[in-house]
This record gives sequence, C-alpha cells and structure tokens, in this order.
Amino acid sequence: MKVTVVGGGIAGLTCALSLHAAGFEPRVREAARKVEAVGVGINLLPHAVRELSELGLDRELASVALPPHRLSYRDRTGEAVWEEPLGRAAGYHWPQYSVHRGRLQMLLLTAVRERLGPDSVRTGLRFQRFEQTPGGVRAHFLDRSSGLPVVDDADVLVGADGIDSAVRAQLFPHESPPKGNGVHMWRAVAHHPHVLDGRSIVVAGGTPGAKFVAYPIEDPATAAATGDALVNWVLEVRHGPSAPPPDGPGRRVTAAEARAGLSSWQLPWIDLTTLAERSSAIFEYPMLDRDPLPRWSFGRVTLLGDAAHPMFPMGMNGGSQSIVDTRVLAWCLAREHEPVAALRRYDRMRRPAVNAIVLANRNLGPEEIIARAEEHGGALPGERAEQIATHYRRLAGATVADVNTHRSWTVRHPAADPTP
Repeated sequence: MKVTVVGGGIAGLTCALSLHAAGFEPRVREAARKVEAVGVGINLLPHAVRELSELGLDRELASVALPPHRLSYRDRTGEAVWEEPLGRAAGYHWPQYSVHRGRLQMLLLTAVRERLGPDSVRTGLRFQRFEQTPGGVRAHFLDRSSGLPVVDDADVLVGADGIDSAVRAQLFPHESPPKGNGVHMWRAVAHHPHVLDGRSIVVAGGTPGAKFVAYPIEDPATAAATGDALVNWVLEVRHGPSAPPPDGPGRRVTAAEARAGLSSWQLPWIDLTTLAERSSAIFEYPMLDRDPLPRWSFGRVTLLGDAAHPMFPMGMNGGSQSIVDTRVLAWCLAREHEPVAALRRYDRMRRPAVNAIVLANRNLGPEEIIARAEEHGGALPGERAEQIATHYRRLAGATVADVNTHRSWTVRHPAADPTP
C-alpha cells in the first residue's frame, strides 16, 4: 500500500516511520525547500517515548535529549506550590524527554532516509489539492524550484501539515481561522547555568498570559565547556484580548524588549537578564488552537497531529499525541482489509479522545493547579492538586498504568495480510 504523507515535521516523519514498520510504502512531501534543525524545546511524555522506542529510536533519542525528573509549579516569587515526579521517577517504564525540536526532527529525518531510502522525503513541494479516484487518491503539488506541477498517486493520503493544514482546508473549506486566547509567547533557547537541580521543568506564575516556563534540553555534563546547559524558556505576555503580535506571528523580540518583559519577575534560581542576553533569537508567537473537528477521515484521506488537533500548550501534550496518532493509524491500516475502513477505525479510536484534550487545554489542563494556587494565595491542598493532575493524565491516556500496560501498537504480522 502506497501512502503520501503531506508534511515533513515531527508528525509527518514519525508517520512515515510507523507506516514503514507496518509494511507500507510511505513517501513524505514537504513544502519547505529544506528541512533544517530550527525551533526551540519540546517535551515528549512517556506515552510518546514508548512509541518512538518501539520504532527502534530509543538510543538515538537518549543521545540528543534530557530526561527531566521533576515538574515544579512556582509562584511569581519562585516559591514552589506543587511538584511531581516525571518519567521513570514517577514509575513509568519509559522516560520523559526534553529535547530541541530541531534535533528531534533531524533524528527522525535521518531515520526515515536510512530506512525508506534517500528519496523518501521530497522538499519544496507545496500541496495544492487532492481528488479521490475509485482505487486511490491523487495529490497535486507545486514544485517551488521549477514552478511545475507534481502529481502523486497513492492508496491513502495523510495530512500532517500543521495548524494551517492545506489538506484540512480542502476537507473543511469554510472553517474559521485558528483561535487565540489573547496570549502570546516569547520563546527562545540559551546556554545558562543549572535551573534548580538541572533536571526540572519549571512553570512559574499563574493564569495564561502571566507565566514563565524554563527547562533544560541538554545535559550540562555533556554540554559546553562552561557546564552551562541549553535551556528552553517561554514568557507569556498579552497585547489585548484578540490582538495579534506587532509585526505578525513569529516576529523577532529584541534582547532589550525581553529584558524589560522579564524585569517584573523575581525568580531567585535563574538569572533572567543573562537568559535574555544569551538568547541568540527570541520570537513571539500567538497561542492558538482550532475547534475540534466532527471527523478526520474522508474516504482515503485523513489528518493527524496539528493538522487534526492543534491545541494550547498546556500539559506538554500536543507533540506526544501526534506521535501516538501515527502509531494507531499504521496499526489500523494493518488490521483492516480496506483503507477506507481503516481510516474510519483510526478516526473512531483517536478523534474523540484527542478532541477532549483540546477542550481540556482551553480550560488550562493540568496548569489549573498553578492558576488555582494563584487565586488561593498559596499552595493548594495536596489532594486537590493531585486530583487535577490525575484527571488530566487519565483524559490523555497517560497514567502510569495506561502507558506501562496497554498493548503495543507494533504490527507483528505482514501488513499485506491483515487480520480483522
């Protein structure tokens, strides 16, 4: 079975690896002229790390990522209001990882090209449209270098092309633009001495628009000669209820502007002035999501990752859910005799659960703990904080029991001869 994957980001590349492992013939088509190691930090929760490990990427992942041991919620003065263990420290069989998004993407790209061949990922192809035929689906692209049209014929088309997905736009031509909550994120990475114990994810502040996040994405022991680790940081700001950032999304924030924005924060365990000055590039992005869709799959076409369920970054769950999408999609295609039935099955299995996470993240997700602590004027009672955290993990299918005991999505029989 041939599958065209639109989008060469983390979701699209993982999709290609998952489909290949299940015995299919995927090929990735990416609009960017070149896949480069750009971006900032991302967290992979244990349920995603398990899936990447089952794809045989555990050693490679461990070589580029840092396993944080603790999540620490703090108030604006830096005092802890709630903490919990992460990854193996919490009892999972797999770690949680903090990693530079670009390094992760290049790791996946290398794996795809090694396993599927050097021509398995083609860049510079902008998706235009698709049409379904009685026996397949035809995707049309524009070659950005030559200006010529390119046509791909396949059995299945997967839209993994992000929050502004062109595949999704054809499926839902009257959908409104992505929705913002008025919060804008200043995001950057910088080399900085240890934050707390050097293996903690710190979220300080309270409600959206009044938060600061920091976590290391490399091990100081193997980092620069100074021992400083690469730290990912995010400052949330507001320009108004629905105002776009000045100069548009992705605008460059100057170091002086960053210092001014950070000046009201008094966090004794991090030098915010140094952090701003050492950041080579600080960019501002609006916090956006989209309304949950009533369906992802249409015949031989489906969506996954941010093309299917872009969500506010509460609970560090967006990228992890995208990785799980890819594994379930490959499993469904291997289990069903007919692609249309497989995509319907995938839709039923993933969409309701992930749509619920999108809505939960609009209501702060697990970060309700820090918002309620701000209202409370101090740490919440431990049982209340644990209740919020546990409810979210259950919603995401990410409790220790969920992750450690669920059956593997690995296809252990030839995909050409699926079982019902």
